[in-house]
Amino acid sequence: MNSLEKAKFWLSQNIDQEIKDQIQHLIDNDPAELEESFYQDLEFGTGGLRGIMGVGSNRMNKYTVGMATQGLANYLKMNFEGEKISVAIAYDSRNNSRFFAETTAKVFAGNGITAYLFPDLRPTPELSFAIRELGCNGGVVVTASHNPREYNGYKAYWSDGAQLIAPHDVNVIDEVKKITDFDQIMVAESDELIKIIGSDFDQKYLDVIESLALDRDVIAKASDIKIAFTSIHGTAITMVPPALKQLGFKNVHIVEEQAEPDGDFPTVVYPNPEEAEALTLGLKLAESIDADILMATDPDADRVGIAIKNNKGEFVLMNGNQMASLLSYYILNTRKNTNNLNKNHFMVKTIVTTELIDKMCAAYNVPCYNTLTGFKYIATMIRELEGEMEFIGGGEESYGFMTSPVVRDKDAVAACTMLAEVTASAKAAGGNLWSVFEDIYLEYGVWLESLKSITIKGKAGKEEIEHMMKDFRTDPPKELGGSRVVKVIDYQSGKESDLVNHTDVDIDFPKSNVLQFITESGYKISARPSGTEPKIKFYFSVSQDIDSKDQIDTTREQLSAVIEQIKKELNLPE
Repeated sequence: MNSLEKAKFWLSQNIDQEIKDQIQHLIDNDPAELEESFYQDLEFGTGGLRGIMGVGSNRMNKYTVGMATQGLANYLKMNFEGEKISVAIAYDSRNNSRFFAETTAKVFAGNGITAYLFPDLRPTPELSFAIRELGCNGGVVVTASHNPREYNGYKAYWSDGAQLIAPHDVNVIDEVKKITDFDQIMVAESDELIKIIGSDFDQKYLDVIESLALDRDVIAKASDIKIAFTSIHGTAITMVPPALKQLGFKNVHIVEEQAEPDGDFPTVVYPNPEEAEALTLGLKLAESIDADILMATDPDADRVGIAIKNNKGEFVLMNGNQMASLLSYYILNTRKNTNNLNKNHFMVKTIVTTELIDKMCAAYNVPCYNTLTGFKYIATMIRELEGEMEFIGGGEESYGFMTSPVVRDKDAVAACTMLAEVTASAKAAGGNLWSVFEDIYLEYGVWLESLKSITIKGKAGKEEIEHMMKDFRTDPPKELGGSRVVKVIDYQSGKESDLVNHTDVDIDFPKSNVLQFITESGYKISARPSGTEPKIKFYFSVSQDIDSKDQIDTTREQLSAVIEQIKKELNLPE
């Protein structure tokens, strides 16, 4: 069906008159928006749903959410036949999140599935924890993470508390595609199977977060560190301040202008700690109190960004690679110094995350496994090694980190508490976080990473991104940053090509639309279309060894120039 035919099909369905009126308005007055709203079905991908809110098959609304939930419910009933099936449901501060969460709960209940619903907005990591703690068969969190305000989304989880992976992800997608008529959606007439999670549950989660501290002595010695924190109008306000307080941190300052949960995100353009603009108010507070660290979380509290003071006392933003490296270094070093590091421990990172973490793990004789982008793959590695080895930390460049296997998704709450602990440790030793980075760079080399995200919205944008990836595959660059490209890794074809010896080898990874170019100097450039946003992302990673801390600034400037040169050579659109 084309867009107009699909719109007329919706009009023929048993849906609210208000929705019908909006569809008719698009048909009569706005053919461009009609096309965008109906040219495709909002895809239930391997991470669930994510899209602009509104009417239509390509929008987030109660009908697309209902169809997704019905498909997921059908799959749960197939897999857990004869069991009393239950799910946990959480939601963030976005507009319509509570409504979509209640819609989800009613559809699960309509299918005879008990739905444990949080009474108010809660962080995504607490949802992951709840699935395992309550013994649920699956779960859903309504969030569009750090997307712009017009978006919402729906992430589906399995019984291990992790987002769906193969074969469950593709099988659920198949079940969702079978829901072709709104009358197939089963909605409960009563709330008998909808159970509101009690207020005591939060304390269970906070107690677990507290137990993850690695060195309570350093926290006690420097419990007065000045922490500036902003939840950027999101859910972290419910858990991060209480978690820091329970650990003993006494000097936490909150950005009050951003403390109130608000789906319009009135003080920022994008509610994303990766964006410098979103930390403007946080930096203002940090400077005013001379904070030791600024921490900022995204709407569903799974990502955290930080700012620290350099040697000049100026606040500088750290990227996700730097944050993950800092936490990894602290975990490895502290565990070694407290005799709590052994051959059964391991860490995990993604293929586009800094290889500085691999280098540090090798120095401590700790295996570091690499996975595709997404914490569901990190969770998969944890599950595969469970009972044989112990996960002690892992993350990815997009500001996500896990410090424990009790949560199987990126956890900004636990990350914030450990970042506070790292800050306390540095202060107790007479330094600060900048001095920790200096130690890391002197020992392992200066590493610099950069991310360029290119947003191209709509149907035309999707086609342009596909064309870009096709061009890179058929005509890869020969040289980048003055260094010859010697290797191309294509995770979609499953091949690693040695351009020097002209040989190909198979790689043992699930298929994914990712390309990596490795140069003779060890530079790594990755290209990956986003699976959740209308973007294509380019990741740049360069490094250089140094002999003294005095060389750090100059080396960073040189590496930054290399990255800028590579960006120009790739001729990327602005």
